[in-house]
Amino acid sequence: MEIAKLEKLRPCLEGARVLVTDPVDGLLLEALKAAGLEVDYRPGISRGEILVAIPEYDALVVRSRTKVDRVVIERGQRLKVIARAGVGLDNVDVHAAQERGIRVVNAPGAATQSVAELTIALLIAAARRVPESIEFARKGVWKKVMGVELFGKTLAVVGFGRIGRRVAEIAKAIGMDIVAYDVMDITGYAEKLGARVARSLHDALAEADAVTLHVPLTPDTYHLISWDEFRVMKRGVILVNTSRGAVVDAEALLWALDEGIVGAAALDVLEHEPPATEAEKKLAAHPRVILTTHIGASTIEAQRRVAVETARKLLEALAEARGC
Repeated sequence: MEIAKLEKLRPCLEGARVLVTDPVDGLLLEALKAAGLEVDYRPGISRGEILVAIPEYDALVVRSRTKVDRVVIERGQRLKVIARAGVGLDNVDVHAAQERGIRVVNAPGAATQSVAELTIALLIAAARRVPESIEFARKGVWKKVMGVELFGKTLAVVGFGRIGRRVAEIAKAIGMDIVAYDVMDITGYAEKLGARVARSLHDALAEADAVTLHVPLTPDTYHLISWDEFRVMKRGVILVNTSRGAVVDAEALLWALDEGIVGAAALDVLEHEPPATEAEKKLAAHPRVILTTHIGASTIEAQRRVAVETARKLLEALAEARGC
């Protein structure tokens, strides 16, 4: 998106105010300013400060830290647009926003490649026990660790949207067999990628040597992977989660690790970040758990794409709300 092209929106958007409450790429701020918006960039602002400030703004931009619940939305007397500079919308009360006629926009495709690459990186690191070997080397202990190959193994991709399909493509390239599961009809996508479609979640989990999760957080996916799901998995399975932490029941995962059902878990997300519950703290310290700090979309390239897509959608929605 060329910033110069946004000048034409100035007559419509001049003077509109936007509050940005989380760190974003500078390109997003530049684009909003070029369109004539007054931008208040306050990353790290507290909830209390948001509640005081929000009545003065026409638009709100957040990432995953800021929780835009009904209280925040009802305080936003001028709010026309809420923009999530990223993929998921689980930190935004979309229903409450819709009730008040507020548009909610996000950037669902911007981080696909980055999240897919991290997923594969975590999968390989878990299979080859890379963090354990690094720790030995740092301690000066030259001890080999025995891992497993992924070639010829079955990967269950749970959630076959943009990210799940990209993960499947990369996993196929290194010789994995793919079984896919989704609540939507994914037959066409699966055929194109050479993946098999599982009849149920449990069917997919039962035949997998590794499982990767790519579903949004909804009431239906909360603790989607819990006690019953672990009980149908092969012993020694690798679990990767780069979607949302609450998709996996932390207590059930800890049990599955200790029982040897899960051979290794690689998690970029937890239900509480940083770890807050006893189970989450034990997972963070577990020798067969790789835990990263929610970095799936944290690449320069992804954040630039997020900036462009978020700015475009926010400006279009705001212009429409103003009757332009």
